[in-house]
Amino acid sequence: MGRVVVVTAVHGPSAPHLPDAWKSLQDQELPRGWEWQWIVQEDGKSDDVAPRVPRDDRVSFGQGRSGGPGVARTLALSRVGQDVDLVRVLDADDMLTPGALSRDVRVLTSRPHLGWTTARVLDLLPDGSTVGFDQDPPEGVVERGAVLEHWQAHDYRAQVHPATLCVRRELLTALGGWAALPASEDTGLLLALNAVAEGWFHGEAGLLYRKWPGQATSRPQHAEAVERDARMAVVEARAKALGRMRWQYPGSE
Repeated sequence: MGRVVVVTAVHGPSAPHLPDAWKSLQDQELPRGWEWQWIVQEDGKSDDVAPRVPRDDRVSFGQGRSGGPGVARTLALSRVGQDVDLVRVLDADDMLTPGALSRDVRVLTSRPHLGWTTARVLDLLPDGSTVGFDQDPPEGVVERGAVLEHWQAHDYRAQVHPATLCVRRELLTALGGWAALPASEDTGLLLALNAVAEGWFHGEAGLLYRKWPGQATSRPQHAEAVERDARMAVVEARAKALGRMRWQYPGSE
Protein backbone atom coordinates (compact mmCIF):
# COMPACT_ATOMS: atom_id res chain seq x y z
CA MET A 1 0.00 0.00 0.00
CA GLY A 2 1.40 3.40 -0.98
CA ARG A 3 0.54 6.56 0.89
CA VAL A 4 0.74 10.23 0.01
CA VAL A 5 0.34 12.79 2.78
CA VAL A 6 -1.03 16.22 1.91
CA VAL A 7 0.32 18.88 4.28
CA THR A 8 -1.59 22.12 4.81
CA ALA A 9 -0.50 25.08 6.92
CA VAL A 10 -3.37 27.33 7.99
CA HIS A 11 -4.01 30.41 10.12
CA GLY A 12 -7.24 32.12 11.12
CA PRO A 13 -7.79 34.36 8.06
CA SER A 14 -7.35 31.50 5.61
CA ALA A 15 -9.41 28.97 7.60
CA PRO A 16 -12.71 29.78 5.82
CA HIS A 17 -11.17 28.38 2.62
CA LEU A 18 -10.42 24.97 4.16
CA PRO A 19 -13.74 23.42 3.03
CA ASP A 20 -12.84 24.11 -0.61
CA ALA A 21 -9.39 22.57 -0.14
CA TRP A 22 -11.03 19.57 1.53
CA LYS A 23 -13.49 19.08 -1.31
CA SER A 24 -10.69 19.16 -3.86
CA LEU A 25 -8.90 16.48 -1.89
CA GLN A 26 -12.01 14.30 -1.60
CA ASP A 27 -12.37 14.44 -5.38
CA GLN A 28 -8.94 12.89 -5.95
CA GLU A 29 -8.72 9.36 -7.34
CA LEU A 30 -5.45 7.55 -6.70
CA PRO A 31 -3.93 4.56 -8.50
CA ARG A 32 -4.85 1.14 -7.16
CA GLY A 33 -3.09 0.37 -3.88
CA TRP A 34 -2.60 4.01 -2.90
CA GLU A 35 -4.30 6.15 -0.27
CA TRP A 36 -4.01 9.73 0.99
CA GLN A 37 -3.90 11.38 4.38
CA TRP A 38 -4.42 15.08 5.15
CA ILE A 39 -2.33 16.75 7.85
CA VAL A 40 -3.59 20.23 8.76
CA GLN A 41 -1.30 22.30 10.98
CA GLU A 42 -2.40 25.64 12.41
CA ASP A 43 0.26 28.33 12.53
CA GLY A 44 -0.47 29.35 16.11
CA LYS A 45 -3.18 28.42 18.57
CA SER A 46 -6.67 29.83 18.21
CA ASP A 47 -10.29 28.76 18.13
CA ASP A 48 -10.70 29.79 14.49
CA VAL A 49 -9.38 26.77 12.62
CA ALA A 50 -10.41 23.56 14.39
CA PRO A 51 -14.18 23.96 13.71
CA ARG A 52 -13.46 24.02 9.97
CA VAL A 53 -11.32 20.86 9.94
CA PRO A 54 -13.41 17.87 8.77
CA ARG A 55 -13.98 14.90 11.05
CA ASP A 56 -12.43 12.07 9.10
CA ASP A 57 -10.00 9.32 10.10
CA ARG A 58 -7.77 10.38 7.23
CA VAL A 59 -7.42 13.92 8.62
CA SER A 60 -5.03 14.96 11.39
CA PHE A 61 -5.12 18.42 12.99
CA GLY A 62 -2.44 20.05 15.12
CA GLN A 63 -1.46 23.44 16.50
CA GLY A 64 1.85 25.02 17.46
CA ARG A 65 3.68 28.21 18.16
CA SER A 66 3.21 30.77 15.37
CA GLY A 67 6.21 31.06 13.07
CA GLY A 68 4.84 31.24 9.54
CA PRO A 69 3.74 28.58 7.06
CA GLY A 70 7.17 26.99 6.74
CA VAL A 71 7.37 26.37 10.47
CA ALA A 72 3.83 25.00 10.52
CA ARG A 73 4.52 22.59 7.66
CA THR A 74 7.78 21.42 9.20
CA LEU A 75 6.05 20.80 12.53
CA ALA A 76 3.44 18.80 10.62
CA LEU A 77 6.19 16.43 9.51
CA SER A 78 6.22 15.06 13.06
CA ARG A 79 2.92 13.38 12.19
CA VAL A 80 4.11 11.93 8.88
CA GLY A 81 4.77 8.24 9.45
CA GLN A 82 7.79 6.32 8.25
CA ASP A 83 5.48 4.30 6.00
CA VAL A 84 4.59 7.40 3.98
CA ASP A 85 6.08 7.54 0.50
CA LEU A 86 5.23 11.04 -0.73
CA VAL A 87 4.38 14.44 0.75
CA ARG A 88 2.26 16.91 -1.23
CA VAL A 89 1.80 20.59 -0.38
CA LEU A 90 -1.65 22.17 -0.41
CA ASP A 91 -2.06 25.69 0.95
CA ALA A 92 -5.24 26.27 2.91
CA ASP A 93 -6.66 28.72 0.37
CA ASP A 94 -5.84 26.66 -2.73
CA MET A 95 -7.45 23.65 -4.41
CA LEU A 96 -6.11 20.58 -6.16
CA THR A 97 -7.34 19.96 -9.68
CA PRO A 98 -8.85 16.56 -10.57
CA GLY A 99 -6.16 13.94 -11.03
CA ALA A 100 -3.36 16.01 -9.48
CA LEU A 101 -2.34 13.45 -6.86
CA SER A 102 -2.63 10.57 -9.28
CA ARG A 103 -0.26 12.26 -11.73
CA ASP A 104 2.27 12.85 -8.94
CA VAL A 105 2.11 9.24 -7.82
CA ARG A 106 2.41 7.81 -11.33
CA VAL A 107 5.47 9.90 -12.21
CA LEU A 108 7.37 9.27 -8.98
CA THR A 109 6.62 5.55 -8.89
CA SER A 110 7.61 5.04 -12.53
CA ARG A 111 10.75 7.20 -12.38
CA PRO A 112 12.63 6.32 -9.18
CA HIS A 113 15.55 8.63 -10.02
CA LEU A 114 13.30 11.70 -9.65
CA GLY A 115 12.92 13.32 -6.25
CA TRP A 116 9.97 15.66 -6.70
CA THR A 117 7.26 17.00 -9.00
CA THR A 118 5.57 20.32 -9.66
CA ALA A 119 2.67 21.24 -11.94
CA ARG A 120 1.14 24.02 -13.94
CA VAL A 121 -0.86 26.52 -11.87
CA LEU A 122 -4.03 28.42 -12.66
CA ASP A 123 -4.62 31.62 -10.68
CA LEU A 124 -8.19 31.62 -9.35
CA LEU A 125 -9.45 35.21 -9.39
CA PRO A 126 -12.17 36.62 -7.10
CA ASP A 127 -14.71 36.55 -9.94
CA GLY A 128 -14.19 32.81 -10.42
CA SER A 129 -12.18 33.08 -13.63
CA THR A 130 -8.74 31.52 -14.02
CA VAL A 131 -5.52 32.76 -15.57
CA GLY A 132 -2.50 30.63 -16.47
CA PHE A 133 1.20 31.50 -16.54
CA ASP A 134 2.35 32.15 -20.10
CA GLN A 135 5.94 30.97 -19.58
CA ASP A 136 5.47 27.43 -18.27
CA PRO A 137 8.27 25.05 -19.26
CA PRO A 138 7.46 21.97 -21.35
CA GLU A 139 6.26 18.89 -19.49
CA GLY A 140 9.09 16.65 -18.47
CA VAL A 141 12.26 16.37 -16.42
CA VAL A 142 13.63 19.45 -14.64
CA GLU A 143 17.39 19.02 -14.56
CA ARG A 144 19.40 19.60 -11.41
CA GLY A 145 20.26 23.28 -11.02
CA ALA A 146 17.80 24.43 -13.69
CA VAL A 147 15.43 26.10 -11.21
CA LEU A 148 18.21 28.13 -9.58
CA GLU A 149 19.51 29.24 -12.97
CA HIS A 150 16.08 30.43 -14.11
CA TRP A 151 15.31 32.01 -10.74
CA GLN A 152 18.54 34.05 -10.83
CA ALA A 153 17.84 35.27 -14.36
CA HIS A 154 14.18 36.20 -13.78
CA ASP A 155 14.13 38.44 -10.70
CA TYR A 156 13.85 35.57 -8.23
CA ARG A 157 10.93 33.90 -9.97
CA ALA A 158 11.12 30.18 -10.61
CA GLN A 159 9.74 28.58 -13.76
CA VAL A 160 7.84 26.01 -11.67
CA HIS A 161 5.57 26.79 -8.70
CA PRO A 162 6.55 25.57 -5.21
CA ALA A 163 2.89 25.52 -4.08
CA THR A 164 2.43 22.43 -6.29
CA LEU A 165 5.34 20.48 -4.83
CA CYS A 166 5.14 16.74 -4.27
CA VAL A 167 8.32 15.23 -2.82
CA ARG A 168 9.63 11.94 -1.53
CA ARG A 169 9.28 11.92 2.25
CA GLU A 170 12.83 10.77 2.94
CA LEU A 171 14.31 13.47 0.73
CA LEU A 172 12.16 16.15 2.36
CA THR A 173 13.28 14.99 5.79
CA ALA A 174 16.95 14.92 4.78
CA LEU A 175 16.74 18.58 3.74
CA GLY A 176 15.13 19.58 7.04
CA GLY A 177 11.71 20.52 5.66
CA TRP A 178 10.89 24.06 4.70
CA ALA A 179 13.27 26.99 4.98
CA ALA A 180 13.21 28.90 8.28
CA LEU A 181 12.03 32.13 6.68
CA PRO A 182 8.98 34.38 7.20
CA ALA A 183 8.14 33.97 3.50
CA SER A 184 9.64 32.33 0.40
CA GLU A 185 10.10 29.21 2.53
CA ASP A 186 8.59 27.08 -0.23
CA THR A 187 10.92 28.57 -2.84
CA GLY A 188 13.83 27.83 -0.51
CA LEU A 189 12.82 24.19 -0.34
CA LEU A 190 12.24 23.97 -4.10
CA LEU A 191 15.70 25.31 -4.92
CA ALA A 192 17.30 23.01 -2.36
CA LEU A 193 15.50 20.01 -3.83
CA ASN A 194 16.55 20.94 -7.34
CA ALA A 195 20.16 21.25 -6.19
CA VAL A 196 20.23 17.59 -5.18
CA ALA A 197 17.61 15.86 -7.33
CA GLU A 198 15.97 16.03 -10.72
CA GLY A 199 12.26 16.76 -10.74
CA TRP A 200 9.30 16.66 -13.07
CA PHE A 201 6.94 19.34 -14.36
CA HIS A 202 3.35 18.38 -15.18
CA GLY A 203 2.03 20.34 -18.14
CA GLU A 204 -1.53 19.77 -16.97
CA ALA A 205 -2.74 22.16 -14.26
CA GLY A 206 -2.42 20.68 -10.79
CA LEU A 207 -3.54 23.59 -8.62
CA LEU A 208 -6.01 26.44 -8.45
CA TYR A 209 -4.07 29.23 -6.72
CA ARG A 210 -6.58 31.50 -5.06
CA LYS A 211 -6.01 35.26 -5.33
CA TRP A 212 -7.68 37.12 -2.47
CA PRO A 213 -6.92 40.19 -0.33
CA GLY A 214 -6.02 38.21 2.80
CA GLN A 215 -3.31 36.02 1.30
CA ALA A 216 0.17 36.52 2.75
CA THR A 217 1.81 37.31 -0.60
CA SER A 218 -0.53 40.28 -1.11
CA ARG A 219 0.62 42.08 2.03
CA PRO A 220 3.02 45.05 1.71
CA GLN A 221 5.66 43.47 3.97
CA HIS A 222 6.02 40.57 1.55
CA ALA A 223 7.58 42.91 -1.01
CA GLU A 224 9.55 45.07 1.46
CA ALA A 225 12.98 45.39 -0.17
CA VAL A 226 15.34 44.78 2.75
CA GLU A 227 13.63 41.62 3.95
CA ARG A 228 13.03 40.35 0.43
CA ASP A 229 16.73 40.71 -0.41
CA ALA A 230 17.63 38.89 2.80
CA ARG A 231 15.26 36.02 2.00
CA MET A 232 16.59 35.68 -1.51
CA ALA A 233 20.19 35.70 -0.26
CA VAL A 234 19.49 32.83 2.14
CA VAL A 235 17.60 30.82 -0.49
CA GLU A 236 20.37 31.29 -3.04
CA ALA A 237 23.20 30.51 -0.64
CA ARG A 238 21.59 27.25 0.45
CA ALA A 239 21.02 26.05 -3.10
CA LYS A 240 24.57 26.95 -4.15
CA ALA A 241 26.10 25.26 -1.12
CA LEU A 242 24.20 22.05 -1.78
CA GLY A 243 25.30 22.15 -5.40
CA ARG A 244 28.97 22.62 -4.48
CA MET A 245 28.85 19.72 -2.02
CA ARG A 246 27.74 17.44 -4.87
CA TRP A 247 25.41 15.47 -2.63
CA GLN A 248 22.53 14.13 -4.65
CA TYR A 249 19.39 12.10 -4.21
CA PRO A 250 20.18 8.36 -4.51
CA GLY A 251 19.46 7.23 -8.03
CA SER A 252 20.13 10.61 -9.65
CA GLU A 253 22.64 10.47 -12.43
